[in-house]
Amino acid sequence: MDISIRFTPQMVKMLIGRWQRAYRLGDLRAVRRISALLALAKKTTITEVAETYSIAKQTVYEWVKALICYGEDSLVCRKSPGRKPRLTAAQKQRMAELIQAGPQAADLPMACWTSVLIQQLIQREFGVLYDRYYVCELLRNLGFSFQKARFVSDHLDEEARRQWWADTWPQIQRLAEERQALLLFGDEVSFAQWGSLGYTWARKGETPIVKTAGKRKGYKVLGLIELFSGRFFYHGQRERFDSERYQAFLSQVLAQTTQHLILIQDGAKYHTSQSTRAFFAAHQDRLTVFQLPSYSPDYNPIEFLWKKMKRRATHNQYFPDFQDLVSAVDEALAYFASQVAEIKSLMGLYVVDQAEPTIAA
Repeated sequence: MDISIRFTPQMVKMLIGRWQRAYRLGDLRAVRRISALLALAKKTTITEVAETYSIAKQTVYEWVKALICYGEDSLVCRKSPGRKPRLTAAQKQRMAELIQAGPQAADLPMACWTSVLIQQLIQREFGVLYDRYYVCELLRNLGFSFQKARFVSDHLDEEARRQWWADTWPQIQRLAEERQALLLFGDEVSFAQWGSLGYTWARKGETPIVKTAGKRKGYKVLGLIELFSGRFFYHGQRERFDSERYQAFLSQVLAQTTQHLILIQDGAKYHTSQSTRAFFAAHQDRLTVFQLPSYSPDYNPIEFLWKKMKRRATHNQYFPDFQDLVSAVDEALAYFASQVAEIKSLMGLYVVDQAEPTIAA
């Protein structure tokens, strides 16, 4: 049999105030509890309140008893401690170290972690069997994500890369400031007529289809981007890259400028051939050249421009005729040449905490 409960106006006012506060704080447990008590204040029976809020009648009695004994303090819902973690903090740290080291370091026969493989690892090392889907949640909580690996050349010279930042790059900056020079990063790229593929939104189960002419012709572009002004010099050609055409491109840039040019380039053969070195020597009054460390495309910001170019000009596009490709690439080149701020945004670490040298107009 339900008991009859009456609330004073002051009690109802207090409950309403606490309900509003709990609602603002997003404390849904307190909102539910106070709502049930307010329902009783409106002479709703305990049985009806229990059914409305899907709780046991005994729980409603306990809430009322606590309100009578402790008043407003009884409305504070303390966080439930929950189930004790099955892995200790030390075990989780050890698990993270094992994952970081890779499957083969854990005597597993493959080099790619999967949720099932990590599930087996946890059971083997700690005697705990988790659901594979919880394993994914646990990994995210530990700071891991599912990623695609990337290649790094086994010829990579970490000492040369360190020396670039410690010695070569400060030297380049000083020289640029002393000579009021343009500081240029150079590289080349080829855009294939068969196009390129990129990510796009599509309906599930309906992979986007892109036609391709299958022709191996490519439109080749030589480019230079200037560190602080964001200027973009470029030249498109149908012929292959070689020393003669590289020198011709640099001659065009020299003719378009009056400042000293500092050129940062990679080790492509036509960049370092005997005839190209002779060209540099003949123009040393206007041109100073520095080599990037070997196998370090991530140190050349123009590489990021080529990615943007392909996304704009060739990704998921069909070029039945070679001229269609040329027109698309030329349009993208003209577009990025006008986007100075976007070019400057590619410079990344080269402009972090670095003062801009004074560049002559």
